[in-house]
Amino acid sequence: MTTEFRPIDSSVTPRYSEPATFMRLPWHPGSEGLDIALSGIPFDLGSTNRAGPRHGPAQVREMSRLIRQVNASSKLAPFELCKVADVGDAPTNPLDLMGSIDSITAFYADLHARGVVPVSCGGDHTVTLPILRGIGQDAPIGCIHFDAHADTLDELLGSRINHATPFRRGVEEGIIDPKRTVQIGLRGTRYSDEDIQYGYDMGMRVITMDDFEEMGRKDVIAACHEVAGDGPTYITFDIDGLDPVYCPGTGAPEPGGLSMRDAQVVIRGLQGLNLVGGDVCEVSPPLDPQGHTALNAANLMFEILCVVADAVARRRGA
Repeated sequence: MTTEFRPIDSSVTPRYSEPATFMRLPWHPGSEGLDIALSGIPFDLGSTNRAGPRHGPAQVREMSRLIRQVNASSKLAPFELCKVADVGDAPTNPLDLMGSIDSITAFYADLHARGVVPVSCGGDHTVTLPILRGIGQDAPIGCIHFDAHADTLDELLGSRINHATPFRRGVEEGIIDPKRTVQIGLRGTRYSDEDIQYGYDMGMRVITMDDFEEMGRKDVIAACHEVAGDGPTYITFDIDGLDPVYCPGTGAPEPGGLSMRDAQVVIRGLQGLNLVGGDVCEVSPPLDPQGHTALNAANLMFEILCVVADAVARRRGA
């Protein structure tokens, strides 16, 4: 693999030096020549309570200075497998929700047209909808969705585009295949049982946190492979899928969630799926200035990058 798109070596250049990029990769806004683009989406106009995820990409970039180059468990080395760089942030307008959604969609459609696979950092969870609009026009995409909440409401506070609705909109628009979608970690209080019923009705595999504990990690991983099959599949991780002890800096924390170890093991277990991208969302730095949440998000982003890079390499026969 060429050395052109390699991270700065932290054993040579201290982690605290040089401008922050995702995982200390080259800054390459044009995306030419890349296999995988790491990008930020500084957007939180879809948040309904504790805002701040617009600042998530910046803090995750800072905390990702701690990421090295090889996954200690899976042995995957994504920067050896693929050409990866930080392509900057998708354009957003903090005074224009729908205009931002359209701009984000166009940003990811351009990456998709270039054959570049995205791994992104939000932003609130609304952003998964325009990402999938940008990359999902060829065929419906299956999703492995980690979250405390189903995000399948029809509307919230009179709005149909917000962080509680993206997966319902995606199914309605034909860009998400519900029968190849798994939701993992749902829990917490609800407005009503209808909050998660849509997923069941549409044929999603819904694994609540109670189900997760009963099944165990191995069976959850097996369910993901069974449901997703060999079709194009996207990983999306709302940081509040974790227990709040691991993510104090998020807008809708729900006690009793996944541990970081749970999340790492399950994501690693997704190796072998036909992955076409992924994201980590809902990191709110104003709620966690010390960066504990962002550090965990950076590590989850790396875990997703590892299995996505493996999928990209397998598709090209590397």
